Amino acid sequence: MKIFTLLFFWVLCTAQANAETRIAILDFELRDLTLAPGIPAEVQRTSSIKPMLEAELERAGYKIVTIDLASQREADGGVGYLFDHHDSAAELAKNAGADYVLVGRLHKPSFLFAYIMGHLVRANDGQLIGNYISETKGGDEKLTLKGVESLAVKIDDDLDKIYLPPPPKAIHK
Repeated sequence: MKIFTLLFFWVLCTAQANAETRIAILDFELRDLTLAPGIPAEVQRTSSIKPMLEAELERAGYKIVTIDLASQREADGGVGYLFDHHDSAAELAKNAGADYVLVGRLHKPSFLFAYIMGHLVRANDGQLIGNYISETKGGDEKLTLKGVESLAVKIDDDLDKIYLPPPPKAIHK
């Protein structure tokens, strides 16, 4: 009988250790303070951040939970609302079955650099777990990906510590 009890607790602990952390990532919003705000290249860059981050975290072993755009827009009270109102973001995540939600923004104060920003919020209580900023210089897709990888490292440091960014690619002359 003792062996069955021990086996039961071992299976229970193993199942909990192997449970995937579920993260919902909302669409990133663009906050462009330059003299030419909202140019198509920046809108495209902003919309590329979410799928890049989802791919990086999924590759690390996180379970990505989808929140449909209609639900996100319904909960959003305007530009920056979900970024600043963790309780509303948490409710979205909880309803979708996520443990956490990442609310992101591409903040562009200059043509030379931008900040990929994120708030990681715990779904069950609306607690802000992490406030992240990754600086990118230029608008190149490779540089944006490096900023996203940096963001993934920061998120993972506050969660499961399982993410390893890809090694730098060799430069060929």
